[in-house]
Amino acid sequence: MYTIGEFAAFGRVSVRMLRHYDAIGLLEPAWVDERTGYRRYAPDQLRRLLRIVELRRLGVGLERIAAVFTADDEDAALRDTLEARLAELEASIADDTARLARIRRRLRLLEGTETMSEAVQYRSVEPVVVYTLTGVAPGMGPENVSPVVGPLIERLDRVLLDAGREIVEPGIFWYEPGEGEELIVHVSYTAESEPRPGPGYELVELPGVPTAATILHRGDMEGIGDTWSALVDQLTADGYRMTGPSREVYLHAEGHIPQPDWVTELQVPVERG
Repeated sequence: MYTIGEFAAFGRVSVRMLRHYDAIGLLEPAWVDERTGYRRYAPDQLRRLLRIVELRRLGVGLERIAAVFTADDEDAALRDTLEARLAELEASIADDTARLARIRRRLRLLEGTETMSEAVQYRSVEPVVVYTLTGVAPGMGPENVSPVVGPLIERLDRVLLDAGREIVEPGIFWYEPGEGEELIVHVSYTAESEPRPGPGYELVELPGVPTAATILHRGDMEGIGDTWSALVDQLTADGYRMTGPSREVYLHAEGHIPQPDWVTELQVPVERG
């Protein structure tokens, strides 16, 4: 039997961490002195400790590690856990790679070695009647908005088809502030020339805009924040101020999964400040 100090040294963890593993039932000592509370560990427990240490270094959470040890087939559970962690890391690397590209581009813009490929334009926007559904996102940014938009637009497809309505592009999304950090998300399709109400969707007339600042965003939604920032920077520099909710008009967006060839026009009502 090992003392808690010996066991900690062999596993290259702290005594405090061993006590924590004991407290949560992840790795209980083989024997505890009822009078003194001294803990002792069996030699065959070292294998479990080393597996815990390895998985923690790989970023696996303690709950997931505990599930491995309580599974009927520990090896299969370990394989599933490692594959899940691999997928998480690959997704994280992809996100970080995209962020690096945006940071480098932003630096080039600041240094003047690159210019925005799309210019901000000011023009009027005609009123339009749309078929729409509304949801609530917990905050700004693609990570909060995209999980809400996807199910909404799929549901809108279904209810329009069930009602015999034609799905007319382009799709138009617009956003309004909600409670606290929440964001009210509206997804819609342009209505036919003779709009008709129906079950499961709303009929909304988006008002015309005398002057809107517009810019094209090309690609998926990861970099749309950069395009929005460029739009706001330019309209502010040009002496305008925003006067209403922004819209996203999906001029080219085949399917519902954002693609590199998508073209989205950002629109925001403005007036001279």
